[in-house]
Amino acid sequence: MNIQVAVLCDAVTDDNGKLNLLGAFDTIYARELPAIHPQCAVALRLTFFSGDEGKRQLKLNFVDADGRAIMPAIEMPVEVTLPEDVHFGTRNFTIHIQQLKFDEPGLYAVDLSVDGNVKANIPLLVKHIPPVQPAT
Repeated sequence: MNIQVAVLCDAVTDDNGKLNLLGAFDTIYARELPAIHPQCAVALRLTFFSGDEGKRQLKLNFVDADGRAIMPAIEMPVEVTLPEDVHFGTRNFTIHIQQLKFDEPGLYAVDLSVDGNVKANIPLLVKHIPPVQPAT
């Protein structure tokens, strides 16, 4: 298996095998805590080869710097089959997430695992930028 794309972004679509993503990012600036990020998406593009055929379990886990989950894991069973005359197959995965909550500023990540083995890690930094108080 080859991971072609693993990114956190504002929006993603799959149009007949074409992965379209908008606004890739790795930092969220929050004026107040806890921070609620209204909407984002994880865009994945994976290439599978003949040795990857069979039932696979993909799992996305949003974690804090200590590895604790900040939301329930997203599990996706995937059946990988390739026709005899094909050497590889590419699949897009689009995962849309709403109201993602961050209690504290700091380093977070989206871990992608396949069959229980972490294959990719998408880092995310949450920075607290309090509103500027007017001078008195």
